Amino acid sequence: MQSLTRNEIVAMLGGLLLVAGLFIKWYEAVSPRAELAGSQGLGTYTGWDTHSLMRWLLILGAIAPFILAYIVVRDHQLSWARGEMTAVVAIIAFGLLFYNGIVDRPGEPSGQIELEWGWYVALAGSLLMLGGSALRSSETERRRKPPGTI
Repeated sequence: MQSLTRNEIVAMLGGLLLVAGLFIKWYEAVSPRAELAGSQGLGTYTGWDTHSLMRWLLILGAIAPFILAYIVVRDHQLSWARGEMTAVVAIIAFGLLFYNGIVDRPGEPSGQIELEWGWYVALAGSLLMLGGSALRSSETERRRKPPGTI
């Protein structure tokens, strides 16, 4: 039985921030004509209020560091480096957040919707997940295969 390192704890903290960020305001409609999350007018909206499908994907992604911690503590054998799959999940979460915050912000007109600090908290959580899991993945030494094999 192994104990958790700082990398797994950082990744778990990132998962907690990602979930907590969902319930903090993400967007603010700054125009009375703006429409967001089925409402029109001025107001603030959380990620939970705005994204009906993405909220579940982010919650599932936030569970990944805790699964990694379970695998490390129980010393399970994997066919890939520990932390590698969690890093992939963190990259997906970051991509979803970046796309929905920067590239294609929800609401009409999107220029009248501003980002609030809850989005930044969730983005920081995904980056902490990525950092902790990538560092954990780099600690595992990979077995080398003979040349010419897949």
